[in-house]
Amino acid sequence: MGKLYIRGGRPLSGTVRISGSKNAVLPIIAACLLPTSPCTLHDIPDLADVHTICLVLQHLGAQIKRNGTTLEIVPPIKPNTEAPYEFVRQMRASFLVMGPLLARSGLAAISLPGGCAIGSRPVDLHLKGFNMLGAHIEHGYGSIRAEIGIGGLQGKHIYLDFPSVGATENIIMAAVLAKGQTVIENAAEEPEIVDLANFLDAMGANIKGAGTKEVKITGVRELHGVTHTVIPDRIEAGTYLIAGAITGGNILIKNVIADHVKPVLAKLFEMGIAVYEEYEGLRVIGRKHYNAVDVKTMPYPGFPTDMQPQIMALMTCAKGTSIITETVFENRFMHISELKRMGALIKTVGRNAVIQGPVTLSGAPVKATDLRAGAALVLAGLCSKGITEVSNVHHIERGYEHFLEKLQNLGADIWGSDLDI
Repeated sequence: MGKLYIRGGRPLSGTVRISGSKNAVLPIIAACLLPTSPCTLHDIPDLADVHTICLVLQHLGAQIKRNGTTLEIVPPIKPNTEAPYEFVRQMRASFLVMGPLLARSGLAAISLPGGCAIGSRPVDLHLKGFNMLGAHIEHGYGSIRAEIGIGGLQGKHIYLDFPSVGATENIIMAAVLAKGQTVIENAAEEPEIVDLANFLDAMGANIKGAGTKEVKITGVRELHGVTHTVIPDRIEAGTYLIAGAITGGNILIKNVIADHVKPVLAKLFEMGIAVYEEYEGLRVIGRKHYNAVDVKTMPYPGFPTDMQPQIMALMTCAKGTSIITETVFENRFMHISELKRMGALIKTVGRNAVIQGPVTLSGAPVKATDLRAGAALVLAGLCSKGITEVSNVHHIERGYEHFLEKLQNLGADIWGSDLDI
């Protein structure tokens, strides 16, 4: 799909089911290179990023069969060791195959990754961890080659300068088959890391402390295939919570883990938005007026940077001055110029954005600059006067399963076009 068109002004109502987590499923699919027997994964979202990581695994020799929301993955007996640029350039999560390849084959050659242009996200911490475990790293023209010596991977004490989610995941996947114990200090604490660790433990790994700042991995000789259901997507859940609030609607959000969206819920409560925990999920009930709030993005369990653009759209409806401080990515304000085209009053000073509200947004042609920015523009369109035209929808399709259909089922006046000119 090339463009989305939204005629705003309709309160959303009804029920929406949250899909499996994009950020959890990508490392879990990569980890399917590790066992010696097949894995079955349930609640796999139909997303462009999932298709890409599956293509990477197939190139590396895995056999993959999809049946609805279920993936059956047969790992290769002897994996190919090179992930080509044509796949990795589409999505930086493709770099997550390096850890499993080193663990299984002792060799990996990966092109430097692509993905959303939201700032510098270097793979230095991944490479530091691999080097500590015994890998020799060589930098080529746009690619990285890592090779293990005769002694194989050796458990080590690794301190991460920043709690990188990807580095934590990649190092864990390399360390599960290393000799001895690996300790990762200042590890990322995201729920997606806990899901990966649970998956690996079910395969026979020995991981302690996932979801805390210190993770201990005791290496084992081999892993076996298992069946696993991926956790719900907390960022998708947060997006629909804001969709209900920004339209003054009433939405029941199913298949959501309330603890995973606590930072978002805290800010919604502060804004005066009613969210109730029910037997089947979370219900959000919007209002006409909201309070201004301040938000500072932080690594989990802080407010997620992946929800920053969406809550900024909601802040345009709040009375007073709201301030967002972005501490994770230095270039994650590209959606501001698009929101201002719709009438938002936003000023930026360094990593701070000052949002004055409430304003009445007006539909306009806008462009999705990245995945979450695209979702924020759709949310803004839902509460705007007139028709909003969002181009570069391929960004949104990377992270939201059936976004158009789910919003239509909630009563949104939204439609798509295959043309993007």
